Amino acid sequence: MKLDDFDFHLPDDLIATRPANPRSSARLLVSDPDGITDAVVTDICKWLRPGDRLVLNDTKVLPARLFGARHREGPEGATQAKMEVTLLEPQADGTWMALVKPLKKVRDGEDIVFSDDLAATVVSRADGQAALKFNLSGDDFDAALGKAGAMPLPPYIAQKRPADEQDKKDYQTVWARVPGAVAAPTASLHFDDALLARLKEHGVSFTHVTLHVGAGTFLPVKVDDVTKHKMHAEWGEVTEQAAAEIAETKAKGGRVIPVGTTALRLIETAARDTGAIVPWCGETDIFIYPGFTFHVADGLMTNFHLPKSTLMMLVSAFAGTQRIRDIYDHAVAEKYRFFSYGDASLLLPNG
Repeated sequence: MKLDDFDFHLPDDLIATRPANPRSSARLLVSDPDGITDAVVTDICKWLRPGDRLVLNDTKVLPARLFGARHREGPEGATQAKMEVTLLEPQADGTWMALVKPLKKVRDGEDIVFSDDLAATVVSRADGQAALKFNLSGDDFDAALGKAGAMPLPPYIAQKRPADEQDKKDYQTVWARVPGAVAAPTASLHFDDALLARLKEHGVSFTHVTLHVGAGTFLPVKVDDVTKHKMHAEWGEVTEQAAAEIAETKAKGGRVIPVGTTALRLIETAARDTGAIVPWCGETDIFIYPGFTFHVADGLMTNFHLPKSTLMMLVSAFAGTQRIRDIYDHAVAEKYRFFSYGDASLLLPNG
């Protein structure tokens, strides 16, 4: 399998920079054995049956992009340099790994000040990243970060416009609960409370799992032979209750449909050893590409992904490489909106 097998032409004007409003008014491409159907997300009940279960990622996106200044005292007086910091993940010792730009303008032991309340000391630097020790922790840190931080929008949006206050609402699911992600589980952004109520009334059940989406989700694949690509690891958890709910649905003949590739990757990780869903907690670097055997997911709701990305490989594994080519050709021709703030697809390979 070559990287070019997962390429396609995407006109730049199809990259969404704002979500549909309301959320559930986004377009929905449905692919099932009957073919491809154009719909909207509010129509989703037409393809879901009573007894089906949606698996939802309840990770909460941190406002992880910070802008501040490094202050330094020297022989010629005080100097400062503007710094941009993107938090990546917390460490066991209480520090945060972060991308710092420009990293060359800061030294170990120096402080970066982000606001009157929030500052961080550079503990160490390696491999283009820095370990930062913040002056606050717990709820105080969360509150200060909420004021000073901006949502870490994906590069393809950030290069078109800066994040703003609206993104703090738009780039967060309505069921977000467990802080820790620096990227949103974007298929979930299409759901609002009204749609969730309609699905529940229709007889669809919900299970929450947690996978903290990392910045590595945007890293490009740099090898031509995709099987040699090394996935970034992300922390996730399938609780005992979640595993039991999913297993019960399978046993009763209902379909398990993860909302988003993150939820799919997590439940398939939890079933990888035994072939059946079990409670699981830890870091997963599961890489799903054509040839993968799925044990849990019967369908998938997901957005439209970047060319040559690991997510293109995942959906190709799930729905079939040629089927995905047809879906993406259709989506481009019909001017669906792409990527994190774009439209959605519902993949039901077996009906």
